[in-house]
Amino acid sequence: MISFRNIFKPNSPNNTSLKASLSQIVGYTPKKLYYYIKAFTHGSTNQKDSFGNSISYERLEYVGDAVLSAVIAHYLFEKVLDGNEGYLTKMRSKIVSREHLNEIGKELGLSSFLRTKIPISQFGDNIHGNLLESLIGAVFLDKGYAVCEKFIYKRVITPHVDIDLLEGKVISYKSLIIEWCQKEKKQFNFENQKDAGQDILQHFSVKLLIDGKTIAKARATSKKKAEEKVSKRAYFALQGKIDKSY
Repeated sequence: MISFRNIFKPNSPNNTSLKASLSQIVGYTPKKLYYYIKAFTHGSTNQKDSFGNSISYERLEYVGDAVLSAVIAHYLFEKVLDGNEGYLTKMRSKIVSREHLNEIGKELGLSSFLRTKIPISQFGDNIHGNLLESLIGAVFLDKGYAVCEKFIYKRVITPHVDIDLLEGKVISYKSLIIEWCQKEKKQFNFENQKDAGQDILQHFSVKLLIDGKTIAKARATSKKKAEEKVSKRAYFALQGKIDKSY
């Protein structure tokens, strides 16, 4: 884990190492390193900037999400010339889906840069996608839109976007399960409860019942994540039945 000492001194040994490692990922030497430090700092560190504001990747994640969405929208507009608004919106949602971004962030090993007081093992998969978006935000603020767009093409679009494959990709397993239950006139219920475990991060347990029968169980750091996770497990458990109805 990277030390918090001298966190904003660009020439400290830890930050020099961070700059070198990031250069291999983004394709250039970061200029305003403090953006990248913020991009990989979790709120649990209780770090403050010179204005007394908490240092956390969440604000950069917000910026990165917006820039990524704009770049993907432009890409699809130019790539899919016969796609209407509904199709383009659906495809953009698949490309920037949490699951897809988690896969990319994990492949890039972004969690290895995370500064946190919470064990990495206690974070859910979404940490990988969150860090990817915060890194995109840092690239945008450091180098501007053109360089950020180039980075997104290099790390997201070129290696991970295949229109034909994405057309069949499920965005929300929960929506799919609910739609199938409604179509087949089946009763469904998500039973949620907070875990009583000792994890630092609060977890939620959920089980999905269809017609009174437990189909799957799951656990995650939020109710929404847990319901999506249990729905995915239920989908694969019922895949044969679901596919026959469509």
